[in-house]
Amino acid sequence: MNRTVIAIMAIMAIVIAIIVVRIDVVNVFQIMSGGERYESAIQILKSAKSEESRFYALDDAAKESFIYGKINDAQKYAEELHFLLPNYKKNWNYGNAVQDTNIVFGRIAVTNGHINKAKQFLLAAGRSPGSPQMNSFGPNMSLAKDLLEQGENKVVLEYFELCRIFWSGHLGKLDKWSSTVKNGGVPHFGANLIL
Repeated sequence: MNRTVIAIMAIMAIVIAIIVVRIDVVNVFQIMSGGERYESAIQILKSAKSEESRFYALDDAAKESFIYGKINDAQKYAEELHFLLPNYKKNWNYGNAVQDTNIVFGRIAVTNGHINKAKQFLLAAGRSPGSPQMNSFGPNMSLAKDLLEQGENKVVLEYFELCRIFWSGHLGKLDKWSSTVKNGGVPHFGANLIL
C-alpha cells in the first residue's frame, strides 16, 4: 500500500473515532492551521508517484490552494483532477473528485464574479454519485456558503435536494439547513465546510 492510501485510511479511522465519541470534526481539523493544511496537501501531492496517487491527492491540493489564496494553483490542480476523472469511474474516490473539482471551479467563479457559472458548478457537485465519505459525513458546503452570501438561496436549496440522493444519513442536517436558508439565513455548516 502506498503512503497516500495509508494516510487516507488513517484519516478515515480518526474521523470515525471522532464521530463515535461525538467530538466536533471541525475542532480536530482546527488543530492544523490553514497554512499547515495547505503545506500537508501539497507535500502529499508532491510525493505522489503514480497517476492514481495523484488522483487521491489532487482534491485536497486544489481545495487547500484555493483557501490559501493560490487561485492559479487551485485551478491547475482541479483541472488535472477533472482530466483524470474518466479513468477512475469505478474508484471509491470518484464521487469525492467530482464534488471537489466542481466546488473549486465554483469558488473560483464566485471570486471572479461569475455567479451563474458558480451556480452551475454547485449543481454539478450535487450530482456526484457520492462516496464512502460523502455518504456518511456529507458533502462540502463551502461553495453553497459562498453563494448564500451572494443571495443565491434557490440554487443552494436545489443543491441540498441533490445531496439527499447520496447522503441518506444526514441526521436532519439538510432539513435544518433548508429551513435556515428558507428563512433568509446562512446555516452553520461546521465540518462540512472543510470536508
